[in-house]
Amino acid sequence: MTKAWLVLAAVSVLPVAAAQSTPATAEKAAVQQAALDYVEGIYTSDTTRIERSVHPQLAKRGFWRDSATAPWGPQETMTYDQLIALTKTWNAKKNRDTTIKKVDVLDVLDQTAVAKVTAMWGIDYLQLAKYDGRWKIIHILWQAHPAR
Repeated sequence: MTKAWLVLAAVSVLPVAAAQSTPATAEKAAVQQAALDYVEGIYTSDTTRIERSVHPQLAKRGFWRDSATAPWGPQETMTYDQLIALTKTWNAKKNRDTTIKKVDVLDVLDQTAVAKVTAMWGIDYLQLAKYDGRWKIIHILWQAHPAR
């Protein structure tokens, strides 16, 4: 009887283990890593992580306000080169709060994906595309954190 339970337990675990290594799971992990490279690259002033995860034709657009009662104002569109420059300086002194970091992969298809990053500066919605087998962020729409 004990042997039967062991066999049953082993057989029931095999499909779970196989499901964890599916191509879809690997693609979702790769999208998550690209999003993490983006936010952690900025947090640590590591431009190599930005270069690895962001497409050179990036367009980043967003909304910021100076206070909870001020009107929202659109920011200028940020390019890839501007993001690289910002990454070099934004936290170069390592004095910013980098504890806020969450990545949610919202959707992954064959060539496109969407992720949401919650960071110190606000919420970023990332649109990614696969170029030469690597996930790259091509568009970012963001806003500062809403008033609480």
